[in-house]
Amino acid sequence: MNNVNIKCHWSAICFIGCMYSTTFVVAAEPLVVMADFEGASVKVLEIEEAARSITFTSGGDAVRGWPCWWYFRVEGITPGETITLRLRGSTSIANRPGAPESKPLNASWATPELATFSTDGEKWLQTEKGTKEDGGMVYTLKPESPTVFVAWGPPYVPATATKFMKELSEKSPHAKAVTLCRSREDRAVPMLHVQEGNLPKAKRFGIWVQARQHAWESGSSWVAQGFAEWVISDDNDAAWLRQHAEIFIVPIMDVDNTATGNGGKDALPQDHNRDWSSQPHWSEVAAAQKMVSELIQEGRMDVFLDLHNPAPGDPTFFYIIESSALKEPMISLRDRFMELAYSRISKIKPQIPMSNKPKTTGPSYHPLWRQISANWVSMNGNPHTVSLCLETIWNYKNSTTDGYRAVGANLAAAAHEFLAERPGKP
Repeated sequence: MNNVNIKCHWSAICFIGCMYSTTFVVAAEPLVVMADFEGASVKVLEIEEAARSITFTSGGDAVRGWPCWWYFRVEGITPGETITLRLRGSTSIANRPGAPESKPLNASWATPELATFSTDGEKWLQTEKGTKEDGGMVYTLKPESPTVFVAWGPPYVPATATKFMKELSEKSPHAKAVTLCRSREDRAVPMLHVQEGNLPKAKRFGIWVQARQHAWESGSSWVAQGFAEWVISDDNDAAWLRQHAEIFIVPIMDVDNTATGNGGKDALPQDHNRDWSSQPHWSEVAAAQKMVSELIQEGRMDVFLDLHNPAPGDPTFFYIIESSALKEPMISLRDRFMELAYSRISKIKPQIPMSNKPKTTGPSYHPLWRQISANWVSMNGNPHTVSLCLETIWNYKNSTTDGYRAVGANLAAAAHEFLAERPGKP
C-alpha cells in the first residue's frame, strides 16, 4: 500500500496512519442558500458544487413590486475558499404603468457592479467589481467564514430601524422612538421624534424626513439614519436645529414589502409614492399625510424630504415638481435649499461630468404625478415649504453604509444652514 485516499467532512477529518504515506482529501460541505429571515429574497437557479458556484435571480412577488431586490445567506463555505455568484435578471413580468407587460424588468435594476456582503449580518462590505455575463453579473467572494450574507445593497430591514430608533432614544434625551402607525400587515412603522428645549411648537420649524417608499431602495434608509445620527450629535449646529425645530424621521415607509423581500416599486394596487391622494391605500402614507397636514395647518411645514435610490446609472440627486406648479417664495426657497445641500452632498457623487440641475416630475413624468409625495406636499404646503425628493446613487463605489450615512449627515447640516438664515425666524 503506497497511498491511502480519504474523503471526509472538512470539520471532522479522520487521521489514518499507514506504513508508507497517507494523503488526505477534504470534501467541502455542500453549498446551501437560505432565505428564512427578514428581508430575504432569492430564486436559486442552479448550484454547481464542483465549481462552488451559485446561479440565482431576484426573488419576490412581482405583484408586490419590481423584482430587483435580492438578499440571502450562503452556508457550507470552507473558510478561505472562493465561491462564485452568478446573478441573472428576473424573468418575472413587472407591473410598469405605460410599459409593455410582455417584457420582464431590465436586468440592470438588479445587477449592481459591486454587490454587498457580510459575514456577521452587521458590517456590510462591497465585493470586487463584478463581470457581465449573459445579461447578468458574476461576483466572486472569498469569505473567511463558513457563512456569508449577500445582497443587492446594504440591507436595512424593519428590525434594523426599530433597533436604531431605540438606540438613539437611549443615547439622547432629545430623541424619542415612536410608531408612525401599524402597516396593513400589522407591522410597526418606526419613527424618531427629535426636539430640544422649551421653545413652543408654534415657533419651531417643522422637518419631515422619510425613506423607503420603494422597498428595494435600501440605501435611502441608510441616508435617513445618517440624517438622524447628525441631528442628535454633539455638533453645535445640530443642537441649534434641535432647539429650533421639531423633526420627524421615518427610515422605512413600506415596511411590509421590506420585511418580505419584495421590490415595492409599482406594487399593486398602488405604489406608495403614487398614493398621496385624498384616499391613500397604504396605512403608512395615510398616517404620514395626516401628520404633515397638521404641520401645514400650523404653518410650519418647512422642510419635507422623501429619500430614494434612482435608476442604475442616474447620478441625479434632486427630483422636484415643475416650477410652473408653484409660486414664490416657494421656488426661491427650494432653489436655495438645493444649492446649500448640493454643495455638501455633491462631494460624495462620482467624479463624472454632470450638472446639479434637478429632474422634474410633472405631467410628462407619470400620470399620477400629483400624488407623488414631494409634489403633494409642494402643492398643499405653506408658501415657504421646501419639498424635495432626494435620490442617492446606488451603483457606485461610495454606495456603502458609510457613504449613504455621509449623504444624510450632510443633508441635515444643509437643513440647519438653510433654516438658520430664514428671515423672521428665531
